[in-house]
Amino acid sequence: MIINNKKIAIIGGGPGGLTLARLLQLQGASVKVYERDIDQNQRQQGATLDLHEESGLKALTAAGLIEEFKKHYRPGADKIKLMDEQANVHFSDHNDQAADFGHPHFRPEIDRGPLKNLLMNSLEENTILWDSQFMAMKKLNQQWVLKFKNGETAIADLVIAADGANSKARPYLSSTAAIYSGVTVIEGNIYHAHKNVPKLNNLLQNGKIFALGKEKSIILSAKGDGSLSFYTGIKAAAEWIAESGIDWNDKNSVLAWFKTQFADWSPIWQELFATDEMYLVARSMRHFPLNQSWEPQPDLTMIGDAAHLMPPYAGEGVNMAMLDALELSRCLSDNRFSTLLEAIAGFEQQMCKRAAEVTAFTLEQTEALLAQNALPYLVNLFSDHA
Repeated sequence: MIINNKKIAIIGGGPGGLTLARLLQLQGASVKVYERDIDQNQRQQGATLDLHEESGLKALTAAGLIEEFKKHYRPGADKIKLMDEQANVHFSDHNDQAADFGHPHFRPEIDRGPLKNLLMNSLEENTILWDSQFMAMKKLNQQWVLKFKNGETAIADLVIAADGANSKARPYLSSTAAIYSGVTVIEGNIYHAHKNVPKLNNLLQNGKIFALGKEKSIILSAKGDGSLSFYTGIKAAAEWIAESGIDWNDKNSVLAWFKTQFADWSPIWQELFATDEMYLVARSMRHFPLNQSWEPQPDLTMIGDAAHLMPPYAGEGVNMAMLDALELSRCLSDNRFSTLLEAIAGFEQQMCKRAAEVTAFTLEQTEALLAQNALPYLVNLFSDHA
């Protein structure tokens, strides 16, 4: 096997990087994961993750972790309400019979923290090096020398960039820049939702809400730790975040913006910005060109958002990262390839083709969910799958 006696470095300990580490270790590979977080207890942000049978669940099955996943996913968290801007419900599947594994439209939900924990617990001891924020690397003979913010260095024969949307390792492979989609998202996480957003928390019923109207969106997700995550989506100029004058660390500044931007929405949504027990970040939704390509290298590749960033409106990000991990691990152990360069080129060719198709679909969904007829479009979509 071409990875025998090779030191493999995975930059980034998200679901994609951790899945890859697990799959490679099952093949006997020597793997280290370099993660910027101080330790595994650092607070996990972000919405719940829905895993798809053909990608995320497929990777977990290959990793021998599907039964462990079934112990930690959140039954019922995939239940959804589709609402208009006045909080009127136009579709709900809360009273429908729950789908289960094997159903073509079943997409079980799991919080990011539990997913990462079950992946981390499956790895060999000392696989993950914490507080290892990647800064740079250079060639030394036939290997890479990696440098980290904490002053440490490491040697690797093969480096895999799995460090997300703002990857510092990607530029060593491609100079292609991401493109702004025209949509900006304000992402938030509210702790103790039953206390801090009681009305919206009651509407959620431990599931999800998609509220659409006036070419804007609010997506809410209940989380297993009692918090609530949300995305507010708007159409904005590429420079809007920097030029808006909003202090994202001041909830009153953000609430003032929200009352203006969403003035034609029900006041109930303002509850999202009425507590100090929350986390907020503004993000410009970007994606890489559909026709992106780069020259394969024999000792460097990338997976997940580092390779094919896309907006979150189709729920494909984590699933594509985990499928990347599965396909890369298979290429690296495929006896059809006699060199690392051949294996990596084979992987990247199929990944770029798949990512282009999924990105195109995601952009279509992004446009549809922020269009004038977004709500009837989504109601029809979910009614067809009910």
